[in-house]
Amino acid sequence: MKKSTFVILCLEGAVLSFNVAAAAALIPSIAQDFALSQFLVGNIVWLYMIPYGLAAFFYGPLIRAFDARRVELICMFLFSVANLVAGLSHNITTLFIARFLMGLFGASVIPLGLILIGQRISQDRRGRFIGVFFSTTFVASLAGLFLSGIISWRLIFLIPAALGFLLWVGMYFYLPSFKEENRIFRMDYILAFKNKNVVRIFTYILFISLIYHGIQQWLGVYFSTQLNLSQFMISMLITLTSLSGIVGEVWGGSLADSLGRQRVVNIGIIAMIVCIGILILKLPLAIIALAMIIWGLGWTFNHVGLATMLTDLPKELLNEAASLNSGVRFLAGGIGVSLGGLIMHKSFSLGFIIFGSALTMLLLSGKLINIKNRG
Repeated sequence: MKKSTFVILCLEGAVLSFNVAAAAALIPSIAQDFALSQFLVGNIVWLYMIPYGLAAFFYGPLIRAFDARRVELICMFLFSVANLVAGLSHNITTLFIARFLMGLFGASVIPLGLILIGQRISQDRRGRFIGVFFSTTFVASLAGLFLSGIISWRLIFLIPAALGFLLWVGMYFYLPSFKEENRIFRMDYILAFKNKNVVRIFTYILFISLIYHGIQQWLGVYFSTQLNLSQFMISMLITLTSLSGIVGEVWGGSLADSLGRQRVVNIGIIAMIVCIGILILKLPLAIIALAMIIWGLGWTFNHVGLATMLTDLPKELLNEAASLNSGVRFLAGGIGVSLGGLIMHKSFSLGFIIFGSALTMLLLSGKLINIKNRG
């Protein structure tokens, strides 16, 4: 893979991710601006994640039939337009529609990145490349979260709109063609799920994504309503998860190559359980800040370990696996956000206990699920 191609893939991931995490932190500000309930405005999270997850199932198979370059150019342009609409929206309905479209067109980026890394990078180096690829998304997420505490929420959407249009120009001139010899559209998901490793990996991804997003996307509301923190402090605490996530993706990717994928996944779950315990106890702010660092490391260790497992699957399943990765993660995440909202609205402590217990069960069921890979 050419360095310029990998750089473009990373920049696409950065533009895509700039306001993904920031959206949760912005819920209180948007709610205040529109004079609406925070729990109503919180729908901007799953309205992005559900269409993202559904659309992702098509992009992997789609680039068998169409040049991925053309698909990416179309999707990046429309993703940027959707961000522009979100930033200029004057009512919650327009914002909801814009978020839906952002998910629909943004879903192409991650599958393409995983497919190219799986096809063109040797197995013993994939973890490092995947780590760098996803770390750029966390750098962008960190920038968005930091800025969400000091600038208008509208700019958090207008910035990626502007950057997306600029990147589109660079993609037009420098992104190479990815035409395949046999350009046939086919979706081999039935064949994919006949592979036991596919079933095991995506069962794991489904549950971990549901649990993570059931907590992560409501942290802003938790800090606001339960700890009475300012928007700046809320953004800074959630920013810590992205800051540690940058390290976690690169570090975890390297460890996935050296220690093994499964061990890195398990280390990540243990770290997440520790963090939930700290949140339940409502310890001092400094300890909560430490918990956010642990949370970010735990999630990214788990994330990069599982993503690297996917690239170890047979080549004929790579397109479906890459799409399933985004599809399952975001659909499960959207369900997790909705479920988390229902539970957290009643009691945040109850929500943390339920999701923490589910994480513990997932960790203990590791041998039952028995994820296998060649890494």
